[in-house]
Amino acid sequence: MIAKFAAVAVIYFSAVAASAQAFVVPTPEILSQFLENQPLHGQPIRIQPFRINTLQASSSQAESTPTDAAPTKTMAAQATQPAAAPVVSSAAQANPSAAQTYEIFAIRYASIPDFPVSALIAGADPARKFNIAMTIWLIRGNGRNILVDSGFYRPQFFKQFKIDAFIKPSEAISQPGIMPAGQPALKPEDITDVVITHMHWDHADGMDLFPNARIWLQKDEYTYYTGPAWQEKGNHGGIDSDDVLATVKLNLAGRVRLINGDAQEILPGITCYIGGKHTFQSQFVGVNTKAGIVILASDNMYLYENLEKHVPIAQTLDADSNLRAQDRMKQLAASPRLIVPGHDPLVFEKFSKISATIVRIE
Repeated sequence: MIAKFAAVAVIYFSAVAASAQAFVVPTPEILSQFLENQPLHGQPIRIQPFRINTLQASSSQAESTPTDAAPTKTMAAQATQPAAAPVVSSAAQANPSAAQTYEIFAIRYASIPDFPVSALIAGADPARKFNIAMTIWLIRGNGRNILVDSGFYRPQFFKQFKIDAFIKPSEAISQPGIMPAGQPALKPEDITDVVITHMHWDHADGMDLFPNARIWLQKDEYTYYTGPAWQEKGNHGGIDSDDVLATVKLNLAGRVRLINGDAQEILPGITCYIGGKHTFQSQFVGVNTKAGIVILASDNMYLYENLEKHVPIAQTLDADSNLRAQDRMKQLAASPRLIVPGHDPLVFEKFSKISATIVRIE
């Protein structure tokens, strides 16, 4: 431990695995030094690293392969975190049949016209274009309002892309039809949890729009994109420095929960699974519903075409890993119909319509 900084060791115990996680609480000196390192707008962030000790959970990593494991091992040897968050591990997934159930809404909050399909489907015809659906997912039930991904809202993205029919994600959740008749519309402060599948701008940028939400993120994803990704040989394509800074600030505020690997049930009936290397440690989400397990694939499966043709996504660090993730989704979901891709407009035709831009996944 760095001698010149005072630290308080706090032990967290997982209710499921009963395994301890130790982390360092940032001192005022650490916070001050971090804030002095804030980047100029739009410039790559350079975060002063502070070492963290995390006791590994006893649970094994399901679906691990040498290809998937190698980057994590490299990262563990070199990565440091600017601040620490509670790490969530579970030794075994709860029996889905006994889990609590939820209802799920897909909400299309924007579109990008003339988007090349070849940027989503490996080997697709470059001439194919379509209006890509920018989507977040609302999970309701058991006293919780949970978002899977948070969309975007910062101004730089409107300069980089042509955005159509945009509704700020914090306002999109308030649209009619989501809440039962007679109940008030959802407000941003009503969101209890935000699960970030990965740190790309269109999924993570809006996480700070929801003032009372806990933020759930894979531990390795957080560690990599707040440290090694910005070093000389790092890879931070698609990651915005403002989003990284926002994530670290939320962590400093005690609102980030780090998910320690695969098949972690973060809430009753809601389980996070390691994805197909879309980013360093992307994840997808399984949700128990009355229809069975629904898989919210996010960008681990861009379009239905990925699954139907068994074709990897175009933007992945490991195409084979992505195909394995798609195969696993088919094993986990109650039916292939309940595997929901991340950006396919067909989602809003296949499920029960609340409006032109909102459907109930059932």
